[in-house]
Amino acid sequence: MQFNPLLKSQRPVVAIIGGGVSGAGVAYHLAKANCRERPVIVVFEPRAELGRGLAYDTTDPAHRINVPAAKMSLQPADIGEFQAWIEARDAVADDPEAKQPDGMLFPRRRLFGEYVASMLKPLLDDGTVRHCRAAVTAVERRGGRWSIQDDKGGVTEADIVAIATSHPPPAAPGRLAARLGAHPRFIADTTRPGALEVIRPHDRVLVIGNGLTAADVIASLTQRGHAGPITAISRRGLRSRGHAPVPQQLFGDFLSHAAHSAVSLLAAIRSAIDAAKGEGISWHGVIDQVRAQGHDLWQALPIAERRRLVRHLRPYWDVHRFRIAPQVEAVLDAAIAAGRLEILAGSVADARIEGELIRCTLQPRHQPQPLERSYDAVVVTTGPAHGDILETQPWLSALAANGHLSLDPTGLGLACTERSEAIGSTGAADPSLLISGPLARGTFGELMGLPQVTEHAFFVASKIAGKLKATATKPQPA
Repeated sequence: MQFNPLLKSQRPVVAIIGGGVSGAGVAYHLAKANCRERPVIVVFEPRAELGRGLAYDTTDPAHRINVPAAKMSLQPADIGEFQAWIEARDAVADDPEAKQPDGMLFPRRRLFGEYVASMLKPLLDDGTVRHCRAAVTAVERRGGRWSIQDDKGGVTEADIVAIATSHPPPAAPGRLAARLGAHPRFIADTTRPGALEVIRPHDRVLVIGNGLTAADVIASLTQRGHAGPITAISRRGLRSRGHAPVPQQLFGDFLSHAAHSAVSLLAAIRSAIDAAKGEGISWHGVIDQVRAQGHDLWQALPIAERRRLVRHLRPYWDVHRFRIAPQVEAVLDAAIAAGRLEILAGSVADARIEGELIRCTLQPRHQPQPLERSYDAVVVTTGPAHGDILETQPWLSALAANGHLSLDPTGLGLACTERSEAIGSTGAADPSLLISGPLARGTFGELMGLPQVTEHAFFVASKIAGKLKATATKPQPA
């Protein structure tokens, strides 16, 4: 194992683990910040380019951004930058479906990754940001610094570490995985390249889950020519909603008398939706206002109420907050109208392999009698298993075992302070270890949508810059 000679520097070293939008955003904004002494910024990311991550590294043409391009940007102060970047390059010339009748752009998801990568490229070219194309295998505290080992045999010493890793993969129910794991068309992780290629054009498909990932799967299968019947089952049978046909103004005030319980918050949202309807404003404007005020609303809730909200109301929030692109919504609408897509509220009570078939026992919600169905393929789209994040990578579990990390009490990721500093097992925060992106949402609330992710990356970068400036101004011992 060798030390990275590039990082033997008197300058402070900031290591960012994860080079998706969150990690790339921290690197970008830190590189632009006033730190007195420019730090060495190194981003650990196995992918060839920074800024893509899991979401924007897809080559599937059916995968589209779920937010209009005019509202996506790496710059919180310039939300129209991505659209301007597209227009300057005529980047959707080969994608006529990207532009909607109202002029809104919903391009293929990969294009946003290309935009972020292009923003990082000048910083990589001049050495301001360094891309270590490797996966982290161990992170340890040694002599007041962090020692980071990677799978290429390198060891990097850093003064500050920002954890900006991807969402954990979805977790198939244990019993289901044990029963169906041997079947060639049981797909437990749709993020694997080519995962859907095993599904044949007329296969009967069961999709477990009914959120954004399920919508992506159905759109992808349709794009590939799949014409067989699809059943999408989820506990409540809630399908992801689409965007309003015309832009809606924000509606409601949830901060003047901030709710201190999940029930009272729900009541306030329902009341606002009724009032908005009377003024010709759809629920979209109300939900967008809740999202805009989300951080303060989340802070007003005690931990017990945050847990209650996550346990009972999160599925309803997700389908209204995380909307599908119009092109994907059209695919789902057409599949439902044609009788090809069935959406069920319920659960998979049992499943077994019978020859080439998968025999499933489905238990519809609020119905005593189960349904016996045969499928050719089963796809799990239940979403990231945030509560299992410490088990997804050995270095994370080791950091927790050594007292540096702990799970957030809401089960949404890693515990951290309002300064995004990691909270260890003793309850103390470590100012040199920060959490960036969705894994910090147990503290910050709304951190899954792209605008909030980039805002948080800017926030984390500013906190790191402040720490570096404070260190630089400390008087040195004689």
